[in-house]
Amino acid sequence: MSKISRSFVFLMLLATTCSVYAVDSYRYAHVTIETPWAIFIFLLLIILFPFVLMAILYWYFAVKKSEIKDAEHE
Repeated sequence: MSKISRSFVFLMLLATTCSVYAVDSYRYAHVTIETPWAIFIFLLLIILFPFVLMAILYWYFAVKKSEIKDAEHE
């Protein structure tokens, strides 16, 4: 086989294998009206978690700092 025909055969095999992996993604995913809401709530929790954690840590260390100041004044 010449080099050009080998390349042609390789490209044809590559083209057929790519089409084999193209599976209809909606065949296995059952998307209902609840799916976008679940994704929205999940992402909302991911976005808001650092702010909630920051507020809790700020409150914790503010209370701790005030207790230390009160103990120093006594």
